[in-house]
Amino acid sequence: MPTIVVKDLTFTYLGSKKPSISDLTFSVDEGQFVILTGPSGCGKTSVCRCLNGLIPHFYSGELEGDLTVCGLSIREKSTSELARKVGFVFQNPENQLFSLSVERDVAFGPENLGLPRSETRKRVDWALEVTGISGLRYRAPYELSGGQQQRAAIAAVLAMKPEVMVLDEPTSFLDPKSAVDILKVVHDLNKTLGMTIVLVEHRLDLASQYADRVIIMDKGETILDGKPSEVLGEKARLIGVGIPRITLLAQLLQKDGLSFASIPISVEDASVAIRRLLSS
Repeated sequence: MPTIVVKDLTFTYLGSKKPSISDLTFSVDEGQFVILTGPSGCGKTSVCRCLNGLIPHFYSGELEGDLTVCGLSIREKSTSELARKVGFVFQNPENQLFSLSVERDVAFGPENLGLPRSETRKRVDWALEVTGISGLRYRAPYELSGGQQQRAAIAAVLAMKPEVMVLDEPTSFLDPKSAVDILKVVHDLNKTLGMTIVLVEHRLDLASQYADRVIIMDKGETILDGKPSEVLGEKARLIGVGIPRITLLAQLLQKDGLSFASIPISVEDASVAIRRLLSS
């Protein structure tokens, strides 16, 4: 069953003449890991704002079409109601962390849900453990590294136990190692908890290996939609999407006559594929 259903969605910000999202239609099944990508300004962040109700309840403008998340209409439900189902991790974790300790930040969501103290404590312990930062619970967020801050932001959202987690470029301020660590945390949430993930990301060389599906947008519209190995090709590259280098290499080798059963999207995939070719 689809957890997210977007149908003919168009949104134009107040004061803008061009829509940021134009006639967008797609659905996301329960438990899927979907990457939403495209060139800067294509409407990715606006889609994220729709998924948790910031559009139309916080950002004003003209909204057409329909969007439901976990059966809830973004038109009919408030952001507070949608927040129980959809967790949102911002691009910059400093915009999400405001307390004097990581523990207090993670407890903020459950406390605002009105949960009993014992349940709040249980959720905080669990979220810190899942994200691997139990040892940082008493540290001030401003004392943490970028990767640690992003884990704390994810833990703060996770403590509310949403069914869907939306992450808006969570690796953009991180070095490659920290970025991989964060993506592994998100991947684990998807696989172990069955959480539906919508990840806005440009660093596809790091992220695409974890995704079930990639949706590529341009000028507010969906241009490509499918498995990473199917959509990360020449058309994606020509509109400015940075496809993984190993994928680009495999495509060039294929043009020279080397036949792959499936285009690899990671070094590990390429290694396995080449070994099979050599042994056949």
